[in-house]
Amino acid sequence: MITSTSNVKIKEIVQLQKKSRLRNERGIFLVEGLRMVQEIPMERIEKMYMTEEFYKKKGKALLQEQAMSRKRASPQGKEPLREEAAQGKVLELVTPTVFSYMSDTKTPQGVLAVVRQGGFAKEALMDAKDAHLLVLDNIQDPGNLGTIFRTAEAAGVTGVFLSRDCADIYNPKTVRSTMGAIFRQPFVYVEDLPGTIARMKEKGICVFAAHLQGERSYDREDYRKKTAFLVGNEGNGLRREVEEMADVRVRIPMAGRAESLNAAIAAGVLMFEVARQRRE
Repeated sequence: MITSTSNVKIKEIVQLQKKSRLRNERGIFLVEGLRMVQEIPMERIEKMYMTEEFYKKKGKALLQEQAMSRKRASPQGKEPLREEAAQGKVLELVTPTVFSYMSDTKTPQGVLAVVRQGGFAKEALMDAKDAHLLVLDNIQDPGNLGTIFRTAEAAGVTGVFLSRDCADIYNPKTVRSTMGAIFRQPFVYVEDLPGTIARMKEKGICVFAAHLQGERSYDREDYRKKTAFLVGNEGNGLRREVEEMADVRVRIPMAGRAESLNAAIAAGVLMFEVARQRRE
């Protein structure tokens, strides 16, 4: 059991909580809390940290579930890791004081996992048969980004493209906000967003920009074809060079004195309109 906050493993976890550059260099990120840890694909877990109390109450059953998942995924006849071996390979027990030190939450549950980052090819996302894409330009708020991912999964979005200056999807707050969608929603960061949009258009994808001065209401367009939505920064909207790549600018009509919608809410309205039309 790790009892000191000076332990090198604990220091590394604290750095991973704070530094996106280190997460990307190592190709890993952190997931905290029972519900989120249960969402992780078994093969992507590198290490788990638990308090002894959590292990006795829920952690042992969690490891047993993982062992069974490993058995189902293994070649026929190959035995799963025994619980003792699984603990030695994956699990580190820590004191409550150490866990509080390494945690990013105010009321930690006592379980944290180190997880390998995923990867998707942007061309493959564009080539989806019924492409329903979301293109995010400079979204800055981690909570907004996580909510967008959670909503995108629910609306059947086939791929999310993010400009390189968007918030980090592997930020601990963003990860929590996705409610597990980070493990299932395909996405890719791109260096050249206008160039990526141009490539989408070459592939026959119709590109719509969410814009306050849109020529048409969002619910007057046909989204049953291959579709991509451009959604911009919370305060400034789309950059001009990104907006100009759109085939059509659409607006969301609003009552009252509201000038605009939260970026995650606006994205949700648009994504679910696509889902509605395609269901019908």
